[in-house]
Amino acid sequence: MSTITRTFFYFISIFIFNSCQNPINNNTDKIKNEILPMRERAVLRNKLLKDRFKTVLPEIMKRNNIDMWIIIAREYNEDPVIRTMLPSTWLNARRRTILVIYDPGNKKPLEGYAIARYDVGDIFIKSWDPEKQPNQYEALANFITQKNPNKIGINKSKYFAQADGLTAIENDLFLKSLPNQYKNKVVSAEQVAIGWLETRSDLEMEIYPKICKIAHDIIKEGFSAENIKPGITTTDDIVWWYRERIRDLKLVTWFHPTVDIQRNDTQNFDFLSSFSKSKPDNLIVPGDLLHVDFGITYLGLNTDTQQHAYVFMPNESKTPEYLNTALKTGNRLQDILTDQFETGKTGNEMLRATINKAKSEGINPQIYTHPIGYYGHGSGPTIGMWDKQNGVPVNGDYPLYPNTAYSIELNAKMFINEWNKEIAIMLEEDAFFDGNECKYIDPRQTQMIEIDWEK
Repeated sequence: MSTITRTFFYFISIFIFNSCQNPINNNTDKIKNEILPMRERAVLRNKLLKDRFKTVLPEIMKRNNIDMWIIIAREYNEDPVIRTMLPSTWLNARRRTILVIYDPGNKKPLEGYAIARYDVGDIFIKSWDPEKQPNQYEALANFITQKNPNKIGINKSKYFAQADGLTAIENDLFLKSLPNQYKNKVVSAEQVAIGWLETRSDLEMEIYPKICKIAHDIIKEGFSAENIKPGITTTDDIVWWYRERIRDLKLVTWFHPTVDIQRNDTQNFDFLSSFSKSKPDNLIVPGDLLHVDFGITYLGLNTDTQQHAYVFMPNESKTPEYLNTALKTGNRLQDILTDQFETGKTGNEMLRATINKAKSEGINPQIYTHPIGYYGHGSGPTIGMWDKQNGVPVNGDYPLYPNTAYSIELNAKMFINEWNKEIAIMLEEDAFFDGNECKYIDPRQTQMIEIDWEK
């Protein structure tokens, strides 16, 4: 579409449409009605935490032969793991918070202790009296001696950031206070931390589909004729609409959304610019292929989604078939990747198998899939990065475990004859691997979102 045509359409649109609005009637807001009040969320989050402590953590500690896990953090300098173990009304650690998880063996349940001034929720029992023992680390050392563990795990990791939450000073203080007979029992709890973060409980998987559906519904609401007025609305308008809508729903996002355009022009697709700052030519016009990258955080779990929408040309009633075919190619690439999921396979093995299979089918793939759950970019096997298509050292060599969740993130590039250029179908959908197969938590996009602005 030429610059003259766009300018003409811009002025015509001003007469046809009002400025971009956000017409939301709270009485009929279906999405808002699906979201719990804050007090009910707190109750549910505590329930989820207690359930995970009983059903998820014991197996992870056993498979790594660690019978004591110590997590230490100071207020506003939280260990990424401790943030996931605090009760719902604790938004941060308090002063210095030390949590100890101990496995007594003999199939007895795990025990939780807080070497802190307070109980930490219902799981971690206060086990320090500052009046009797003013030195917190000496109290921890006495506690360790009392329990006499075989192996003590602390959160140190060279390659997995979320398992590396123990700060240098706290590590020094801990080792200095520890009796000599226990120093050689201290090991990295890297594998326990990753297992805790990546593993989803049965109870979590009852609610995760609802969270992903909410994210999908917000995307569709933003990519609609009610919010997009061709010739008036810009991609930045939609980005900020998403930010405002998330706040209106009393949710938060873990990253700033992006909305970008591919269209029938001479500009070539550029991966980096699709996820970078706004572009000068970001006015949405008919015939545009829109793309969004969007995520929310709710009940302690995250979503990460990329989908496409098509803006109808005047008098157009359906998406051009060549774009539908492109989307199907993207879906096929998703299938190739999820077919590779098998317990014990590494991220790099799945990456190589996917790329080889896709290329054998004539698909031009790019794979950059990551774990998701407590964190948007979670711990676990990395399956490619956009700039590491030959494999990711260390993180890509981590094996796949059952009951883990992933953002199936990738793109398929293809040449569109009608536009005389290459485009990319960039997709991302959250999925769950149960040990047998990888399924989408909420149904993925298989049809183009269509914006019929003439209705």
